Amino acid sequence: MAEEKTIRIVTRGKNGELRTRDYQHEESVLKMHTQIGIDDCSTDLSLRGMPVFRGLIGPMPEAKGVVRYEAPEVFESLTKEWGATPTGRKSRRRTSS
Repeated sequence: MAEEKTIRIVTRGKNGELRTRDYQHEESVLKMHTQIGIDDCSTDLSLRGMPVFRGLIGPMPEAKGVVRYEAPEVFESLTKEWGATPTGRKSRRRTSS
């Protein structure tokens, strides 16, 4: 039997703050969102078979036992922030021969 996963939905509030809500059962999410399919191609095998909901991006792994879905505007803004974060480049010492 598959382990039960927490479904985390992240949206943006009226004043721009991120709002996170966790659900223990898919049935609770289905009361608010329409399922339009199932994930059958994720590279993370634990996500295969998880529902795909209209108007949400996901499923995405977040932590052990937590599957994340995001509103499109949250996904876009967090992706831009993640892409704009400079990576810490380390300089390499050159040795003279």
